[in-house]
Amino acid sequence: MGGVHQKKKGLLESPDNLSGIIEEEGFSTLPISLFHGEQAGSLDAIHRDPFDRMLIAQAQCEGLELLTSDSIIPCPRH
Repeated sequence: MGGVHQKKKGLLESPDNLSGIIEEEGFSTLPISLFHGEQAGSLDAIHRDPFDRMLIAQAQCEGLELLTSDSIIPCPRH
């Protein structure tokens, strides 16, 4: 879990009860599947960051819209 690792290193701030807050707010988690991994592996070489690749792949596979303020994530090519 990258988020847990980043939190321990002091690079990420989040409440200790984040899963409870997510559930209370009506959101659900999206586990990473083999299908997501295969899609991430097939993305154009422009997508170099593995975490970004997985976010893009999950959005594509699940028909979701990826919202980010990260200008490094370019629009995926289909």
